[in-house]
Amino acid sequence: MNVGIVLERRDSDHPWETHVWHAVAVLAGADETAPWTEIAQGDGWVRYHGGSLPIELFPKETEGYKYNLSLEQPSVYVVLREAELEEEHDFFPFMVTVSPYEAQDYMDADVDQVHAVAMPNLVAAWVAGFVETHHVDEPFKKRKRKAFDPRKEGFDKPPPRVMNKWSKPGHD
Repeated sequence: MNVGIVLERRDSDHPWETHVWHAVAVLAGADETAPWTEIAQGDGWVRYHGGSLPIELFPKETEGYKYNLSLEQPSVYVVLREAELEEEHDFFPFMVTVSPYEAQDYMDADVDQVHAVAMPNLVAAWVAGFVETHHVDEPFKKRKRKAFDPRKEGFDKPPPRVMNKWSKPGHD
């Protein structure tokens, strides 16, 4: 499902940044509005349609989707990536996901900005239908500890000899 990304550029009083970017909404089933079309503005802020991106769903990731839908406010996560060239817009929408686990991976990388925005009802219904069709509950399996056997770990053998560039095999 394609969604339009609404980005907001807000003036900042920070000494090192003149403005900040935030994803503020996604528009379900967005048409092909030209990227960076201005859609609203006010005192110190401007909102743009930053472009459209697809939300892709995968059967193996339904656990994350199910968790997201169980939250009080389900979210769509918008990943913004820094533009490489000197452009008017410092960031661009890189991807969108409804998996909080995938969003966390992008946050851990500390390269991209990840913004959670409210999930539109149309997207929530689509994701819920996908989860209902593809989700399979997997029971928790606790691993059993194996008894430690030092003979299997090689502790009964002397450590290997360390070679450096000056030592020659057979010469101690």
